Amino acid sequence: MSTLTDRYVWAAVRSIPEKQRGELEPELRGLIADTADAQREKGVADPDIERATLLELGDPERLAAGYTERTLQLIGPRYYLDWLRLLKLLLAIVVPIAALGAALGRLIAGGDVGDVIAALFVTAIGVGVHLCFWVTLVFALVERDYSQRSKTGRDSPLLAWTPDTLPQLPAPAARRQSLAELIVSLVFLAVFAGWFFWQQFNSFLTDADGTPIPVLEPALWNGWMYWFLGLIALEMVFAVMVYQRGRMTLGLASIKLLLNVAFTVPAVWLLLTEQLINPAFLDAIPGTGADFEVAMTYTVPVIAFIVIGVAVWDVVDGFIKAWRSRHVTDAA
Repeated sequence: MSTLTDRYVWAAVRSIPEKQRGELEPELRGLIADTADAQREKGVADPDIERATLLELGDPERLAAGYTERTLQLIGPRYYLDWLRLLKLLLAIVVPIAALGAALGRLIAGGDVGDVIAALFVTAIGVGVHLCFWVTLVFALVERDYSQRSKTGRDSPLLAWTPDTLPQLPAPAARRQSLAELIVSLVFLAVFAGWFFWQQFNSFLTDADGTPIPVLEPALWNGWMYWFLGLIALEMVFAVMVYQRGRMTLGLASIKLLLNVAFTVPAVWLLLTEQLINPAFLDAIPGTGADFEVAMTYTVPVIAFIVIGVAVWDVVDGFIKAWRSRHVTDAA
């Protein structure tokens, strides 16, 4: 069975409940075979039969909805799928960028962690509500202004569906690889999050009373520490998302980019403004003095550069994996 047909069937069955997929898939493949025979009888050349068949059948999600008698309607069935796909795309791209931009703007303006978090969530909610309202309103107006289109006797979507828009199949090999990556990622993130708590109560340096001196500035627990722990939790959710998807995609790589920016920018800013490392910890290091302070003026920028470099490498690695995954799937 060719990859293009497999992708068409996958796009159709993934939109219906799991228990119905076993019945729908053979029906769809039988319909595709019958339609292909009809195309052959019309004189369509063999290399073009598959594409012509899928074009005649149309959008796989619409076809699957017809089989399962599922109503594609909120503003009307004519443009429902166009509305849903556009809204999902805008929410996935615009909301995170707008929210992150607002949070970074508040951070640069000197706001505390409460202001940054408030800007993040208020902007995300506001932009999301506006997107849902205005996109739905536009499609509702378009739905009601179809008098000229109805003369053709066809309920055409705004964007003509083509087989080029079919999603890629999840690759079993990628799933096995991502399982190992999932385990490694979750263990690393759990250890990293645990270290935040561990260093607060356990340190190889102590004060005169024998109390452990935290490596990180204790004042971070007033807000910033929860920001970083929240991002680590989101990284865990992201790792599970990649595993469930079976491979890295450009959309997931973009989310990885946003998570890295949200973590790295505040961390580097706190480091460079001497708000990240506990001064008492540095003072307690044996042999510290004027030479140590001079060394730290050079060491801190190097650490910041390394942190940025690791984040950039992680982002680039995500996009490379997405490109390779797409390339391998297309070649299959």
